[in-house]
Amino acid sequence: MTMSRRRTRPPRIAVSELRGAVQLAAQATRGIARVAEGVHAAVWRTLRTDAGAPPDRTRGLTGLVYRSIHGVSHVVERGADRALAALQSRFGHDHDAAHPSPRRLAWRSALNGVLGDHLHASGNPLALPMSLRHRGQRIDTDAALQMAAPSSHLLLLVHGLCMNDLQWRGEYQGQVVDHGETLAEALAATPVHLRYNTGLPIARNGRELSAQLDRLVARWPVPVERISIVAHSMGGLVARSACHHGEREAMQWRRRVRDLVFLGVPHQGAPLERAGAWVTQWLGQLRFGAPFATLGQIRSAGITDLRDGRCHDEGFLPLPADIACFSIAATLAPQRSRIAERLTGDGLVPLRSALGQHDDPTRDLGLLHQPHWISHRTGHIELLRRPAVGTQILQWIRG
Repeated sequence: MTMSRRRTRPPRIAVSELRGAVQLAAQATRGIARVAEGVHAAVWRTLRTDAGAPPDRTRGLTGLVYRSIHGVSHVVERGADRALAALQSRFGHDHDAAHPSPRRLAWRSALNGVLGDHLHASGNPLALPMSLRHRGQRIDTDAALQMAAPSSHLLLLVHGLCMNDLQWRGEYQGQVVDHGETLAEALAATPVHLRYNTGLPIARNGRELSAQLDRLVARWPVPVERISIVAHSMGGLVARSACHHGEREAMQWRRRVRDLVFLGVPHQGAPLERAGAWVTQWLGQLRFGAPFATLGQIRSAGITDLRDGRCHDEGFLPLPADIACFSIAATLAPQRSRIAERLTGDGLVPLRSALGQHDDPTRDLGLLHQPHWISHRTGHIELLRRPAVGTQILQWIRG
């Protein structure tokens, strides 16, 4: 009996994404070469055989080899980019880049979380621009909006680090869960998702979100009466920043915000970023560790801001006094205890941080004095999947 072998289509990749990948690969090659040369130079300085050379560079034949690596990578990068640019121009609109598959978008979102500020600064096509979206489609806030049955109540959902708007939808015990769709239907609201480069500074994303929301409200087909925001993880810091900028600049969208719901938001920082910063500092103090410390610094500005929950350029930012704030925190522990609150969180965010607690009373956000809920035996991402989380949010917003 002859069995037909099923053919699987290879994943499609946009030409612009390929250009971005080539550019990133060439930059990575030069970065690794710099680290290697730095170690080489450190050894030679210890042996005092390379006097007069820059601290992270080598001389002679060795220096020529490293310079050749840099030169060849530049040539290859420019040649490949010109060829791919011509190919992209030939095909015209890069549909695959404008409408990536969920898997490709997840990959780009993760890359933006880690290197997003570098991608943006270098003009890499892999950098994700900020956009407001409705059911997966970008909303053009610079044009007249035409939507089917628009509501006067907007439900804005803001994702977290290394994620995107499509990842609000998932499964829990075989059941499809989408907090945005469920809440929007129950509240007769229009769901609007934010997609953004999570590697950029949180305050910068907050300013841009505020500006885009102001244009959205101005062009919305019906007068907007109410805005409810549900934000997960880093998204809560971005939302707080946007509310601050909207209030300071007296934007019309800001006056319509009634509810702000936090899901596992690291208001007081995340310990993983603090650990990464400590390792980088420790490596820098070692005799041959300084070049490797540069690898530890490969963390985006967005990740660095998570060290202390920084969402404002000038430091500590209190919660908006005129918005009803609600918080849901998760913990892997089965029940609350002093040890669990100090040491156990949802795997990424400590419980105290998600509840805005701080040992310094002037930095405590006071979320314990406002409606809050703790989900036990729950991980950070599970907050997006558990139906009970959506049920609790609905109770709060409905009042």
